[in-house]
Amino acid sequence: MLDDAQASDFEAHLAGCARCAAHLDEFAGMEPMLAMLAEAPSAVPGARPVPHVPEKPAPRLLGGLMDEVARKRHRRSRRSRYWVAAAAALIVGGPVAAFAVTSGDDDRGGGSVAVGEPHPTSPAEDSFFEHMTEKVSATDPTTRVGATVGMEEKAWGTHTVLELKNVKGPQKCTLVAVSKTGEEEIVTSWSVPQWGYGIEGATNPTAKAPLYVHGGAAMDREDIARFEVRTFDGERLVEIGA
Repeated sequence: MLDDAQASDFEAHLAGCARCAAHLDEFAGMEPMLAMLAEAPSAVPGARPVPHVPEKPAPRLLGGLMDEVARKRHRRSRRSRYWVAAAAALIVGGPVAAFAVTSGDDDRGGGSVAVGEPHPTSPAEDSFFEHMTEKVSATDPTTRVGATVGMEEKAWGTHTVLELKNVKGPQKCTLVAVSKTGEEEIVTSWSVPQWGYGIEGATNPTAKAPLYVHGGAAMDREDIARFEVRTFDGERLVEIGA
C-alpha cells in the first residue's frame, strides 16, 4: 500500500528495529490476501471495489481507533491470547483499520505479572512466559526502574527477553550483558516513547503495559555475571544480577 518513498523509509527503519520486524512476521501470512484485494477485488466473491483514498487518516481519527483497540485488549484477562487474523481498510471518505482476533485460555505461569492483570501478547512476551527457562529480576532504588530478564541457553549463546517497567521517555536504551571477566556485550536496544512503559497508575493503557523485547548474547549463560539497562547517554537505569 506504500508508494516507493514510503516503502524505502519503512525498509530502512525495519533494518534496525527488532520490534517492528517481529510485528511484520505476524502479518506475513496476510500478504497474499491483501495482494488479492488490492489487485483483483472482483476475484473475491461478494467483494466491493477498493475505493481510492485521497488522503491519509486524520491523526485524531487514527489515534482514537488505536486507543479503542488498546482499551479493548486491556479489558481481557491475562489468560486471553490475541493473534491478528485479518486487516482491511474499506470505507468511503477515510480509511479505517479493522482487526479480527481470536482468544483462548492460556495458563502461562511465572513472570512478574499478577493474576488478573491485563495481559496482551506479542512475540517477545509469548517467549518470555513460555520459553524462558530462567528469570532474574531487580528494581533500582534510585530510578525505580524494574526489570526481569528471561534467559534460554542456545548453541550460539544466550537468548534473552527483557520485561521492563516504570521507565519514562522519551529516551533510547540498551540491554548490556556483562561477563564474569568484565567483558560487555549489547544484547538489544530500543526507544522509549514519551509516555513510557509499565508506569503504575497510568491512565493510558499503552503506558501501563510493560515493554517486552527480544535479544541475544554470544556469551554462554554460565559466563554472564549481570545485565544492565542503560540509556544511550550512559546512565544506568537498573542492574540485574545473573
